[in-house]
Amino acid sequence: MRLATIRTATGTRAVRVDESSAVETGDADVRALLEHPDWAQRAATAAGPTHPVADLDYAPLVPNPEKIICAGLNYRDHVLEMGNELPEYPTLFAKYAPALVGAHDDVVLPAVSDKADWECELTVVIGSSVRHADDAAAEAAIAGYTVMNDVSIRDYQRRTGQFLQGKTFERSTPLGPWLVTPDELPAGGWRITTELDGETVQSSTTDQLVFSAVDLVKYVSAIITLNPGDVIATGTPGGVGAARTPQRWLADGTVMVTTVEGVGQLRNVCRKETISS
Repeated sequence: MRLATIRTATGTRAVRVDESSAVETGDADVRALLEHPDWAQRAATAAGPTHPVADLDYAPLVPNPEKIICAGLNYRDHVLEMGNELPEYPTLFAKYAPALVGAHDDVVLPAVSDKADWECELTVVIGSSVRHADDAAAEAAIAGYTVMNDVSIRDYQRRTGQFLQGKTFERSTPLGPWLVTPDELPAGGWRITTELDGETVQSSTTDQLVFSAVDLVKYVSAIITLNPGDVIATGTPGGVGAARTPQRWLADGTVMVTTVEGVGQLRNVCRKETISS
């Protein structure tokens, strides 16, 4: 099953996305849907207004998550290209909801920097509250998976040892287009790629993850309760612009396509922010 949050003339709506049509579930967004204990049955049996899939205007999958948690340095190939050793524990940082945009929205490159980088990421969406999870509880708490591009402003990220300031610029982070439930997906090892203007710049598989989705849910849930609609971005593979010689950055007009095999695809045009005087 695929679930999405779409924009309509009367506000956002959660929908079940079928082959050619999307059916409203009666909820304002995917987080509101997941807050129902019977969300899966509610979505599967939804019979609300329908919309042609080809015409959907995707909002961020979860427009206002309680928590956006990201894992850094979590692909073996990326860790090595950045000159680091494999971590003993996950490296975590956060984003705030104003950073999020929809699957086909423009990504805003901040006016204060010219060092915006791309990071395709498989992303977990939590479907039930969980604390101190073991493997089974962590797996059961995962409603499904989606795609994020953790666009990173490298000069701000590296001003201090803390990543957050380079990771949560407004309207920088596409999330979507939909949630895919685990039963729809084959065993792990899904291909994950980023293309810039048709050129593949990242290409790896999720079996390069140091800490799996279940590992991350377990680890984070030892720190704080995870709730429906929370998202955990699992990290990016090798091929980022900061690791290249010479370094390469996103520019105004760049078309960025982020894909996780079987999960979904983002297509975003980068637009440089202008500051009015």
